[in-house]
Order: sequence, then C-alpha cells, then structure tokens
Amino acid sequence: MTPPLLHPYDVTREETLRAPLDYTLKSCLKDVDRVFKAEIASVIRLTDKEKLFHIRLIDRTERERFSFLPGQFVMLEAPGFGEAPISICGSNSQKGFIELCIREAGSVTTMLHRAKVGAKVGIRGPFGTYFPMERMKGHRILLIAGGLGLVPLRAPIMYVTENRSDYGDVRIFYGTSDPGELLFDYQYEQWRRVDGVTLSLIVDQPDPNWTGQVGKVTQLLEQIDLPLGESYAIVCGPPVMFKFVCALLSEMGMPRDRMFVSLERRMQCGMGKCCRCNVGSTYVCMDGPVFDFWTVMNLKEAI
Repeated sequence: MTPPLLHPYDVTREETLRAPLDYTLKSCLKDVDRVFKAEIASVIRLTDKEKLFHIRLIDRTERERFSFLPGQFVMLEAPGFGEAPISICGSNSQKGFIELCIREAGSVTTMLHRAKVGAKVGIRGPFGTYFPMERMKGHRILLIAGGLGLVPLRAPIMYVTENRSDYGDVRIFYGTSDPGELLFDYQYEQWRRVDGVTLSLIVDQPDPNWTGQVGKVTQLLEQIDLPLGESYAIVCGPPVMFKFVCALLSEMGMPRDRMFVSLERRMQCGMGKCCRCNVGSTYVCMDGPVFDFWTVMNLKEAI
C-alpha cells in the first residue's frame, strides 16, 4: 500500500503552530528539524575573514513568527554543500531579518562567502540554551570577548543596550590578536554613547596606527576596581580563554555560577545526532551551547 503523501508545512492553517515560537519548550515542539526557506538580503565585509549576512525568511508569516534569545544559534544550509551551526549575532527585536557573522573556514562557509545578494539558503532552528538576561536584571554585567567571540556576545550587547533601564553598569571588554581582526568596529562609538556602558579594547600585536592598549583581555579585567560578588559575566571566545578569564573573575570575588560561557565552537549538526559535540554524556548542541562556568568546570575536556 502506497503511504500517504506528506503535505507541506503550513503555518497559516495549523492552529498549534500559529502561536509565537518558543524553543525552550522542547517536549511540545513540532517539526524542529524543518528547514525555513530564506535568502541573503545583504552582505557586509567586516574583516578579511568575516562577513555579516542579513538573512531574510521568504515566507512573511514565518518571518513574523521567528524569534530567538541571545546565545542561541541556527543551522545555516548552503543547498548542495551542507550546513553549519552559526550563532545569531543580531537583536531579537528585529523581525525583518536574521544577522549572522560567518568566517570563511570550511566548504559550507566558503560557498556562503561566494554567494551574492538574493542567493537562496536554508535555516533550521533556533536551537540551544541562551544567556539568562532576565536573571541578570538589576545587576552589573561584564561582557567579555576574545577574537571571534564578539559574534555570540553581540546579541546580549544589543539586548542590554535596548533594555538599558533593566540593568546596572555594563562593561564590555574585547581583545583580538591584531587591529585587523576587530569585528563590528563601526558600532563601538554607538555602544560607548549609551549611558552606563563602557567599552575597553586591547590587541596583542598592534600595528603602527594602533593607539589603544596592548596585551591580553585579562589585563583589562585586572583594572576593575569594583566588587564583583553581585555581578554577572558573559564570556565568549576560544575555550582556552575561559580558564584564564573565569579564574581571574573568581579570584576577584565573582561566583562561578554567575559566569556564563558559550561552547558553540564544538557544535556540528545542531540536533544531537552526529555526536561530534558530546562531552561525556553532555551534548553541546542540545544541552548548550550556553553553560555557567561551574557546570563547564565539571565537564571533562570541555575546555
């Protein structure tokens, strides 16, 4: 007997799917592996290696329903070449497009870097845990990034600047190997002009035009002269960076369960099927990518 045909996913007719998407309720979800048809709306070159893509869901209803929380990621598909996990780096208040910063590294990202405006792509998600912005309300927040780590950190930066009255002082610390690797430099003055927000930059290898601080991002943290016991921190960057940054914050009085890190660099399929992101019995794509540092310290080989 011939099996019945599977009808196309139609958000305009299925009542259970017309409500706003909530990917925190995993047990109640339908079609979480569905691919949303999308297109590249614009491309901005940030550095020699990274480009910022504005991705627009083609279906208007899906576009209005799509939502995410800072720290989550999507699986971005280049048709015919595969897909890759990419952290969402834009504001979750935007409904017209999704911002994704992509470094040219493998076959999928290389093809995406060659793509032009109007090219069709696929989106799955959003997936993963997120930074607890609600829990942080009323407190001082340290936002710390190294290198490409500013990509997942940009979403919480935009969240706290858009909801400025909900938080105490916000301090952003960002370090890279050299000035040519600084991401989103066109936004630095905008962030600095927000009341109660400070931005500190540092590079390890300055060029002749660099006039800022030189060294590691931990040197910026050593200049903090405030008690950190009631503060929160979000740390994004190479996993080895977590050890030094979070150890220093711990010495300065910040509890490890108030520090949050993203292990998004370990992900592959986004659904716990390929087993490439597992750390013991923990799957980064399903149980993360956001973890508090106390949990990370108990995950063998996580960093």
